[in-house]
Amino acid sequence: MEKLEARIRNHDREIEKMCNFHYQGFVDSITELLKVRGEAQKLKNQVTDTNRKLQNEGKEVTMEELKQCRLQQRNISATVDKLTLCLPVLEMYSKLREQMKSKRHYPALKTLEHLEHTYLPQVSHYRFCKIMVDNIPKLREEIKEVSMSDLKDFLESIRKHSDKIGETAMKQVGLVCTHVADGGMRNLYLGRERSRKDCRKEARTEETTAEQSKIREQEAQDLVDFSPVYRCLHIYSVLVSNSVLPHETLDGYRKYFNQIVGFFVVEDHILHTTQGLVNRAYIDELWEMALSKTIAALRTHSSYCSDPSLVLDLKNLIVLFADTLQGYGFPVNQLFDMLLEIQDQYSETLLKKWSGVFRNILDSDNYSPIPVTNEEVYKKIVGQFPFQDAELEKQAFPKKFPFSEFVPKVYNQIKEFIYACLKFSEDLHLSSTEVDDMIRKSTNLLLTRTLSNCLQNVIKRKNVGLTELVQIIINTTHLEKSCKFLEEFITNITNVLPETVHTTKLYGTTTFKDARHAAEEEIYTNLNQKIDQFLQLADYDWMAMEPGSKASDYLVDLIGFLRSTFAVFTHLPGKVAQTACMSACKHLSTSLMQLLLEAEVRQLTLGALQQFNLDVEECEQFARSGPVPGFQGDTLQLAFIDLRQLLDLFIQWDWSTYLADYGQPTCKYLRVNPTTALILLEKMRDTSRKNNVFAQFRKNERDKQKLIDTVAKQLRSLINSHHS
Repeated sequence: MEKLEARIRNHDREIEKMCNFHYQGFVDSITELLKVRGEAQKLKNQVTDTNRKLQNEGKEVTMEELKQCRLQQRNISATVDKLTLCLPVLEMYSKLREQMKSKRHYPALKTLEHLEHTYLPQVSHYRFCKIMVDNIPKLREEIKEVSMSDLKDFLESIRKHSDKIGETAMKQVGLVCTHVADGGMRNLYLGRERSRKDCRKEARTEETTAEQSKIREQEAQDLVDFSPVYRCLHIYSVLVSNSVLPHETLDGYRKYFNQIVGFFVVEDHILHTTQGLVNRAYIDELWEMALSKTIAALRTHSSYCSDPSLVLDLKNLIVLFADTLQGYGFPVNQLFDMLLEIQDQYSETLLKKWSGVFRNILDSDNYSPIPVTNEEVYKKIVGQFPFQDAELEKQAFPKKFPFSEFVPKVYNQIKEFIYACLKFSEDLHLSSTEVDDMIRKSTNLLLTRTLSNCLQNVIKRKNVGLTELVQIIINTTHLEKSCKFLEEFITNITNVLPETVHTTKLYGTTTFKDARHAAEEEIYTNLNQKIDQFLQLADYDWMAMEPGSKASDYLVDLIGFLRSTFAVFTHLPGKVAQTACMSACKHLSTSLMQLLLEAEVRQLTLGALQQFNLDVEECEQFARSGPVPGFQGDTLQLAFIDLRQLLDLFIQWDWSTYLADYGQPTCKYLRVNPTTALILLEKMRDTSRKNNVFAQFRKNERDKQKLIDTVAKQLRSLINSHHS
């Protein structure tokens, strides 16, 4: 006590020194704080004063007026923004009207194109914009008519000046001939025997062709204004290039083909009703040029077409177009070759369309067996999907099909897809084998790519449950069995037997097997996740001295969940249900082992181990009850054999047997790993030491501690010898 008092006195002196050292600073701080209080009071008075003045000044302005003012300001700002967006459109339209007024039609077309593709889309939601858009075709037609009118005026003017042009041309040719004749005479004088006729001919072909052409062009341009011709040519070039196939509409395509057919029908009529005006070679050359441009335009525009109905209608138009011109003797093989290319495009558009169809079917399905209340409904479904089950037919109504509604719906949509593919092959002059091959390849893409992706997406969805996964497995099993009927369906359509050489096989079975395997894997994963969720509720008292009277509540609930789940698996193929059950039991066993050995559990008592043993016995009882039929003997119980042997070893404290028989095939504790046993033993040894701090001198405790140390030493020896 004296030393303690002396220590206190020393601390008091230290505290006094510290207070004396900081006293002056404390006084200064208080002084500053007092000054700040005065300044703060002044600031407060100023703020109060300012607030009072502000309130007095603001009395004249009400909140409603302020809101109205802000609303007006916001409206003005929005109006300015919208006008800023609309003004370029109006200016461009004004410029267009000005160009048309001044008859600058070619620049007007360029302005019109710029207005249509750049400016109008930015303000498409305004009413005046719609008026402009509706007016654009009229403006184009007006420009077209004006340019054609100028061309007609030009043709009329040609008649007035044609005699003058002819007179001038003949004068120029006469002058050239005179020049050539003089040259010919000079050549004769030099001793070359050539006639004047030959000389004139040679001169024309070798020396004066370019000169005469230049003279003719110059005279014609001096007498006639050719600008209407060039202007009309430019305008029609722009109009044709921009409006060959202006829109993805059937009428646009039909008008385009009608114009081409009409032109060549007229040319063919002229060929056969006149002599010398046109010849076959000229028309054939014209057809080759038109054909190449037509095919290029169709390839470009059809590639943007996303509607399979429009592609099909376009194909029918092209076939009619080709057959019509073929009747007039024009070669059209290139058109049919191009149709085979469009066929691939058609197939892709079909696949996109059916992807949406399958998604809607799978999303709207309830994933429950189809209930049947009467014979009429039963026959309707059997008529939609090839299904035969003698036992189900014998059952009384109401009864259920094993599959859900998406099975007949998907099967019928596959048939609809096949019909859609067949429609394109009509009138293409293809053989039955080619049609069969085309349909089978497209159907394979539908099954292996489109339907497969839709099924995989449903299986991988986060909210899909075990019941839905079980139903998907059942559904895909029945769809897999129906593939042979799809083969027969195609055979009946094309009359090509499946045994024919080079016949493409359907890959539907692979698609449905892959989907079923994915669903099975998802079931195993889903079950394990559910087990993990129950295990998170485990709350063991690892220091309990005595076990409880029954298994833990969380484990009882987990076993109940597994029983109800496997009861749903009755319709699954036996192997799938058995694999799911074995997988769940193995995962449960592994998770319980990890729970026992995890690093956070540093100590445990024999009482806690006995409680854990009650839970494992509950798991073993579940395995013995046969939750899924088909297991032989105690196969399912073997999932918990590692836990069972480990717990028996510790609860019975049978170390002598374990150490004596270790490594032998008939060892009683064959599945107990020495490393695992050592980890658990260390946790129990730490508990023993903690609970027996004051009882360590008792003989029994000393003997027990010594035994644990001895066993631990021997286990380390086994581990080291195993690693070496």
